[in-house]
Amino acid sequence: MPLADIGGRTLYYERRGPQGAPPLLLIQGMAGHHGIWGEPLLSRLERDFDVVAYDHRGVGDSTDVPGAFTTAELATDAIALLDVLGWGSAHVFGISLGGMVAQELALAHPGRVRRLVLGCTYAGGAGSTLDAPGPMRMLEAMNTGDAEASVRAAFHANLSSTYTADDSRFQPFMTAALSVVVPVALVLRQAQSALQHSTSERLPVLGAPTLVVHGNADEMVRYSNGVQIAGLIPGARLHTFDGVGHLFWWERPADTAEAIRQHCLA
Repeated sequence: MPLADIGGRTLYYERRGPQGAPPLLLIQGMAGHHGIWGEPLLSRLERDFDVVAYDHRGVGDSTDVPGAFTTAELATDAIALLDVLGWGSAHVFGISLGGMVAQELALAHPGRVRRLVLGCTYAGGAGSTLDAPGPMRMLEAMNTGDAEASVRAAFHANLSSTYTADDSRFQPFMTAALSVVVPVALVLRQAQSALQHSTSERLPVLGAPTLVVHGNADEMVRYSNGVQIAGLIPGARLHTFDGVGHLFWWERPADTAEAIRQHCLA
């Protein structure tokens, strides 16, 4: 079991692809874990990158830290993991809450981030919004204690109506979602860290070449947030998935992998 010792506690991670290839760190979002990246995306990324996907504190086998935390503190976890891996720097792909963590990582440790990919995420501050309907629907379902109902709510909140219209896609999603334990109490703490996140005033100094990816049918983090972030970061490019929901890499794994490959290996 790959566990990184980051000073009295551990982070679970999985590593794919040839060591010696360009390093790529994947940072998951709220209620997410390494299994939510999905084999269709990972199998493509590992062709070009040394890929590491890890679980945040308190998720699965990663040690929890009692009390509230911030996205900046989650970024210190990511830096500690880079140190354990022996990566002086890496490409970073963060989605949703993980995209907020990636922003803090790139701002606080610019020398550690080669190229940045920010997916379906939020900056906070003026012009940002967290009023999408999906998170509340998910939290209400999670509080029922019914695992299948919770996952079904997540399925519909995170993916476009076009994708979820084929109900045969639900079972693979549920299998992946339930493969790692993510406590409801932890998700609430993650949500609080997202609500407190604010980088909009600092993003104009972010120097890493940045690709912003967002589906314009996102019901978890509105598409307008991606547009805002791309406008704040100097030279950033916005890649829009038309008609696609929050988990754009789940709906479009091949296109997502190719966008990351073109950006990071340019």
